[in-house]
Amino acid sequence: MSSIMKPSPGAVILAAAGALAVPLAATPASAAAHGPESIVVRRGGPARGLPFVASRSGEAVATFTVAAPGVSWARRGAEAAVVAVAVDGRHVTDLVVPSAEPTARSVALGSVRRGEHRLTFAFASAGSAAAARRVTVRRPRAGTPRADQVALRHAPIVVGRTLPQLGDAYQNARTDTPLLAWHEELPATKPGHRVLEYSVVWSNEDGGTDTPALMARWGRTTDIEWVYRVEVDADGRRVPGTGVYQAPNHQTLAFAGRYEGDHPLLQTCTVNNNMCDTVTPDAKLRFFLDSTPTRPADRAREVVMDRSPWTYPVMAQEMVRENKIENPADPATPQVGDQRTYLFLEFKKKTGAPTGIGSIPGVSIGVRLKRDPGTLYRSDHSTPSWSIERDLPAATTVELPAGAKVADIASVEAVRQPMGAGDNGAPATVTSINRGFFLDAGYLPQASGIAWKGSVTLTPASPSAVLWKP
Repeated sequence: MSSIMKPSPGAVILAAAGALAVPLAATPASAAAHGPESIVVRRGGPARGLPFVASRSGEAVATFTVAAPGVSWARRGAEAAVVAVAVDGRHVTDLVVPSAEPTARSVALGSVRRGEHRLTFAFASAGSAAAARRVTVRRPRAGTPRADQVALRHAPIVVGRTLPQLGDAYQNARTDTPLLAWHEELPATKPGHRVLEYSVVWSNEDGGTDTPALMARWGRTTDIEWVYRVEVDADGRRVPGTGVYQAPNHQTLAFAGRYEGDHPLLQTCTVNNNMCDTVTPDAKLRFFLDSTPTRPADRAREVVMDRSPWTYPVMAQEMVRENKIENPADPATPQVGDQRTYLFLEFKKKTGAPTGIGSIPGVSIGVRLKRDPGTLYRSDHSTPSWSIERDLPAATTVELPAGAKVADIASVEAVRQPMGAGDNGAPATVTSINRGFFLDAGYLPQASGIAWKGSVTLTPASPSAVLWKP
């Protein structure tokens, strides 16, 4: 069941793993599945299912808590279990389960008619790690939510990567697995129309931005990319010819591939998780992420991870398993150390007009500790190209000595840093720190202990300033 299956005529195939949606049991549009509160699927065992009733025709979503005993994304040979999900006998998604800890997940089920249906789960042995023997699914709920039908209707299907240099066609069950998706609404030129943009969070990227730069410039080692945009009219219908996707080398190309209903079929086809609009015949996994979540316009994209904290352990464990972590960790080196030693920050700034010729300034964040106020630990490790030049809410991290906590911090500072040769003189004004937290022993985000709002302008003459003190 884990191989890609052609849909029956008129059917819509959707797939895999989102986690930001409100549980459908809490929404009036949902219809609870009428079955056991817990089901277990086993390697070599039969599929297990339960009925559900759709209160209206439309795009369906399922929510549940899932765990795979014996599985750990940190261990080779134990990375994950794969579960194939079907509706009325039609395979709709593969779900990668990378943890033995119960984790709230949600998946899209595709288009269903009003009435009774059957949701089934099957252990997909071919894609599962050797250590995975069973998966427990608790409190499954399914239905057609009243809200977000247009967003669900146009969400892309993401087919698993099949690059030979990275393994077999099940490689996304072991590396760079899709974790979350969300959508945003952008303005369109024509009144009454809007543009839907869909983005995906992967557990890492096996190529592209190197790991230390990811931590400095993006505040995580997951990969986050927009994958598909499309214009819809006032009735939510796709405007022909408006679909585009993020292609290799981060190009924006017109989508010329196949649609299943209104869902474009895309495949992850590069080491840094860009898309192709043709699918290789050997593809085995498909992920149609629940794209109903959105993000606040004034927050960095990483907020979607903050709202699904289970993504942080997956991120960190992939770094450990792939030997990308410096041991012992040393904040004096640019190599990525234990991610539990980093302060995860999000800040907002704006760059002013240049006054001369030279490189644009970025901003890095520095931290001083009470026990050693003379040392400034910088997010960019004093590498100019690792400072942040984009004028959007931005996430970054600062590596600190092991054991440091928010209570040990004397100050958080902003540092103006030209990105390359010369300095164009533009000021940079920092206006907020939106959150600051460490990861706990299990790599889960602790509560944010740092927040600040104000206005501090950095210039060539005054390139640094304190933003926050306890």
